[in-house]
Amino acid sequence: MALKHQGSYFLEHPKLKARVELLQRNLRNYTGQDLDPLSYKELHYLEQKIDTALKSIRSRKNQLIHESLAEMQKKERELRNQNNILAEQVKKKLKALTEQEQWEQQNLGQNSSFFMLPQAQPPLQPSILSHPPPTIGGSFQIRGFLNGNKDVEVQTQPITTMPPWMLRIVNERI
Repeated sequence: MALKHQGSYFLEHPKLKARVELLQRNLRNYTGQDLDPLSYKELHYLEQKIDTALKSIRSRKNQLIHESLAEMQKKERELRNQNNILAEQVKKKLKALTEQEQWEQQNLGQNSSFFMLPQAQPPLQPSILSHPPPTIGGSFQIRGFLNGNKDVEVQTQPITTMPPWMLRIVNERI
């Protein structure tokens, strides 16, 4: 039985060797080498095979380009949607900030009479006039970014003047 298999191997070996040589020669021909021994018909046949292969290659390349383009367009739509959502969030937060600022200003306007000192006549001594009355806070600005987008800026006004004994209590708590 082993002799039977060895006999088939001996018959297949020359066939496989010839097939390998043919494939190597075709490969050299496709790369433009060893074209001298080919006849006109063989060169024409080789040219047609190369043209067919190029058409197939170009077709696959175009297919990949179209698929890539479609994927990029899909990503672009997704990014635009995300951008629109973020822009809406920024608008809502800016609106909330302005509403909160307006509310705080209204509340400060209502409560400011509680903290206001009565306006008295200035004393005649110049040393007392050189010191302004104490105030809480003063005007300041808050700057920052909201979700990485537009620069947000909020300005506040001075809150009110307070008597020194109240100012001391506020400073101790801070």
